[in-house]
Amino acid sequence: MFTTVEYVNPDGACEAQGLYSHLTAVPAGTDLLFVAGQLSVGGQGEIVGIGDFAAQFAQVHRNLEAVLTGAGVTWNHIIQFRTYLVHSQDIATFMTLRAELYPTLFASAPLYPPNTLLTVDRLVKEDFLVEIEAIVAGPSARLPHLRPTTPEAAS
Repeated sequence: MFTTVEYVNPDGACEAQGLYSHLTAVPAGTDLLFVAGQLSVGGQGEIVGIGDFAAQFAQVHRNLEAVLTGAGVTWNHIIQFRTYLVHSQDIATFMTLRAELYPTLFASAPLYPPNTLLTVDRLVKEDFLVEIEAIVAGPSARLPHLRPTTPEAAS
């Protein structure tokens, strides 16, 4: 039976510099799902929150929620995040928004998945300010309902 992952800060590890843990323990036999970087894209393909970091952060998390739900998993199955910000000046806002949102998403609060935070020159489109990708633990039995994204993958 699948259980959720466990977030750990091992003895001897330095203090985390944000809302993340140093390590994730994953149940044996767990399949991994790799979530592509989610951007601030709305339902019609439009960029949501141009110039507004908080609005983009919120939309990215709505998009992550949709992917997780579609895969039949929850926030508590996330093993790791990788976050890309375009402006280092947004780091403080990012930390504040995470501190407000994550206790509502994760049953593991105050422990959260490891996160690598990077600042980059730009994302795929100039107006994007934040992108978040994730690795998720989930048993393959949950996956048959997912549709392939290309005709070749269906055969």
